[in-house]
Amino acid sequence: MTASTSPTPNASPTLDGLFRRILSRQPQALALVDPADKLRITATEPQRLTFADADRAISALTAHFMEAGLPANSVIAVQLPNTIEFVLTVLAAHRAGLIVALLPQLWRQADLTMALNRCSARALVTSSKIDGVSHADLVMNAAAEAFSIRYVGGFGSDLPEGMTPLDAVVSGEFVEPTLAAQDARRAAIVSFDVTSDGFRAVPRTHLNLISGGLAVFLESGMPQGATIMSAMVPSSFASVASSLVTWLLSGGVLALHHPFDNTALERGIAANACDVLVAPAPLAQRLAEGGLLDRSPVLRYVLGLWRAPEQVAASSAWPGSQASFTDVYLFGEAGLFGAIRGGDGLPVAIMPGPHGAPRAQQGSSIAGDIMLTPRGTLGLRGPMVPVLAYTAQADASNALIPAKPLDYVDTGYVARLDRATGAINITAPPSGIMAVGGYRFLAQDLNEWARRLGENAMLTALPDRLSGYRLAGRASNNGRARDALTELGLNPLMVEAFRDRAAAD
Repeated sequence: MTASTSPTPNASPTLDGLFRRILSRQPQALALVDPADKLRITATEPQRLTFADADRAISALTAHFMEAGLPANSVIAVQLPNTIEFVLTVLAAHRAGLIVALLPQLWRQADLTMALNRCSARALVTSSKIDGVSHADLVMNAAAEAFSIRYVGGFGSDLPEGMTPLDAVVSGEFVEPTLAAQDARRAAIVSFDVTSDGFRAVPRTHLNLISGGLAVFLESGMPQGATIMSAMVPSSFASVASSLVTWLLSGGVLALHHPFDNTALERGIAANACDVLVAPAPLAQRLAEGGLLDRSPVLRYVLGLWRAPEQVAASSAWPGSQASFTDVYLFGEAGLFGAIRGGDGLPVAIMPGPHGAPRAQQGSSIAGDIMLTPRGTLGLRGPMVPVLAYTAQADASNALIPAKPLDYVDTGYVARLDRATGAINITAPPSGIMAVGGYRFLAQDLNEWARRLGENAMLTALPDRLSGYRLAGRASNNGRARDALTELGLNPLMVEAFRDRAAAD
């Protein structure tokens, strides 16, 4: 079944509008492929869906969300692994007129509760288990502390009481809903960032999302009808723009890999004849150096996402000749830009000012604008950048003097201009902010968490090539420290910082 309302002709498309355009052209073409090891990840069997299959599942979920009484423009929070269910839920939520809040998989009760309350989420969707952890129980506990939550749904089996089983919804009968016209200027997702001012929710419209996806899609040069392997955790603007949106722009196949079993990833690339890989840049480089490209002759385009963009300039030369490599610079949730490497395999110079996509092509569409701010930090503006979400408030001590509105976002990344070339060099991450993989937090929080554990406890962040930072902790009783942090609702990155080193080694 297809939705009864089609996009307005010549109107800017939404993500669902892009999906339905592909559906109308090739309903029986393969669309989505689950990770081959999905049984290990969620205890459910992997699926392969055509566009028609996916559309039926999306319509069933759409009807269910509307019947559940979720009003248009309300927020549905999603904490799901990198499986087909994530894609189906996002597109169904948009078809129902909802806004999707992306919740990182590592978040536990403390982070979840704060995020749900910050965006006033009305609904919450998760998976029964992810990598052996009962996320259904975690989500139910967080929902109990978020007063705005009115609905909780879950995929998988052994769901707790009060959680709607969504597998039955997808496979069951439904009445095709009557949909309102979609508006690409309306908010599509909410992601969460940490800046020097603290935790903030960052909403983006469909236009913002598609602009980000186009910047990556056009710069990388990937073809129409591409088979894309995405190994990105679906919890940020960058992960959605570089995988789900690029898939909709290409009209090909989106194969998914839940991070990170390198052997399973390589098998998936070969089994699905993937010509595009989207992965964290340090991981992609490590795989290439280990011979991945030689063993995957069909692979032609690799998109490496840098959560620590200050590391790009010092990174190794890309060793592949058959596959191009595109550096995708990520700046928290503020924005991104891409730059494909040349024949020498080295990162290209990033010049200030407007940049097109592809940037080497004269007259290409402007993807954004890069600048050096008066503070000596990197600023971003352009169609993907949600300036209003980062606009500074008036200084409380000078309430009569309103803050001057800016037309750019200050990312906080320290940068300088190269005197010889005029290029921008990113030299350091934002002051006072730590990032472990995709998890960002204030450095002062480390001391606060350690203080809660007693005088003899220490928690520190150490530089790490793959993740940006890694956490290490020490306490008089590591087991007791782990239990205390778990009771505080902190995520496993904090808890496992106090693992017993002898046992781990």
